[in-house]
Formats: sequence, structure tokens, C-alpha cells
Amino acid sequence: MSNTDIHNERIAKMTFASVYPLYLAKVEKKGRTKEELDQVIEWLTGFNNEMLEDLIIENVTFETFFQRASLNPNAYLITGVICGYRVEEIENTLTRQVRYLDKLVDELAKGRKMEKILRGL
Repeated sequence: MSNTDIHNERIAKMTFASVYPLYLAKVEKKGRTKEELDQVIEWLTGFNNEMLEDLIIENVTFETFFQRASLNPNAYLITGVICGYRVEEIENTLTRQVRYLDKLVDELAKGRKMEKILRGL
């Protein structure tokens, strides 16, 4: 489908720096912290705080962001619906990885316990 291709391309070209403040605002509005957000991102990607700052300054796209990431081997345990899509059914690898991140941020904002968000560490 061309709509799917266009959607995947748009996600690939979005910059992490443009989305991170939105993630932060979402979780802080619900009483969670930047440290918790960064912990969730580090669990999924392997990027520590310093690396995240560098990626934001570098203004990397999501495509570059996930190319450089060391995706957690338990990321496949992230399931459910986010942005109208069932995460585990998304065929495009990059789009699925971005939706993993969206799902984790959503769970954090909804008050889910950290050990559940991080899939039992």
C-alpha cells in the first residue's frame, strides 16, 4: 500500500529531537519524570542520558536513531495497540521500533509500574 509506504517514510524522517519534548511533556503531565522517561528509552535502545543528549543535538532521524540503537532482546514482548496499530502486527521494522517506543511512553504516562513497562527487566 502506498499509504503505508508514505507513513513509514514519514516516520523514518522524523527527528528524535522533535519528538522527545512531546514524550517528556506527556509523561510529566501525568506525574512521571524525565529520569523515568530516559530509563524507558535506555531499556529499549541502550542509549544512556549522555548518548540521548548527543542524538538530540545531532538532530538524528528515527531511522538513524534506531540504526544506532541496541534494541533490547525483550522488545518483542511489547504488544498492544498504539496510534491505531497493533504493534506486533506492524511489518516495517523501523515503524514497529518507533511504535515500541511510543507504547512504552504511553504506558509510563498511564502510570504503569516501571517493572511491568520494562518487561520484568
